[in-house]
Amino acid sequence: MALFAKGKFLMAVGAAAFAFFSSAAHAASCGNSAAGFEQWKQDFAQKARAAGVQGRGLSALAGAKYATATIKADRAVRKAFSGSVEDFMKRRGAAAIISKGRSLKKANASLFNKIESSYGVSPGVLLAIWGMETGFGSFMGKQNTVSAIVTLAYDCRRPEFFTPHAIAALKLVDSGALSANSVGAMHGEIGHTQFLPGNVLAYGVGNKNLRDKATALASTANFLRAHGWRPGVGAEGNMAAIAGWNSASVYQQAIARIATAIDGN
Repeated sequence: MALFAKGKFLMAVGAAAFAFFSSAAHAASCGNSAAGFEQWKQDFAQKARAAGVQGRGLSALAGAKYATATIKADRAVRKAFSGSVEDFMKRRGAAAIISKGRSLKKANASLFNKIESSYGVSPGVLLAIWGMETGFGSFMGKQNTVSAIVTLAYDCRRPEFFTPHAIAALKLVDSGALSANSVGAMHGEIGHTQFLPGNVLAYGVGNKNLRDKATALASTANFLRAHGWRPGVGAEGNMAAIAGWNSASVYQQAIARIATAIDGN
């Protein structure tokens, strides 16, 4: 889910690197249509190479297509977080998420106990995010990841935000965690809980394969811990950490309520 000023920021990439990419994004040309995209890719390849992207990543960049569907989704994203939290929860199937979340918590008790022991994050919030983002892995998206994130780095609306994620995606291709053909959500989010590429680099654990359930859930717990999650106070006592995940108020409140219902069972 990418989103409404989605809070999956590149906090661990380093302030200097972020400043470099931000200034590069300002300096580079951008566009609001496919016109100019191919030339822009050639210019961006130089920046990517300077940032350490190697052969496979550069090849994936060369093959990226202007993602019209991603731009359409980006222009409509604010509507997805409109209305009251009650309306939002109804639209997103909160009751079903709670019901299935309780079942999955029991069925995967050893996994959630291990994650909580390692990161201090309780199962409910992980299940709430997992259910909200992909219906517990039932739909992780069909948009080409590299094309989506590179298109958003080119687009004039938020190049400063997406440029570091585009570089990260190309580095993930270099490392083998992604391929040029990998697919995900419309804004380039990856895996069971929908990480943006820069956050896969920063918070992904193990082999960073977020299409693996256990890796995705542990990585999500790692993200929340890095954003200030405090053990023992429940989701509603950790709103700041949830806000790091997504800045939309209705989303935060929905996640907290769903998590509390799951953990209270």
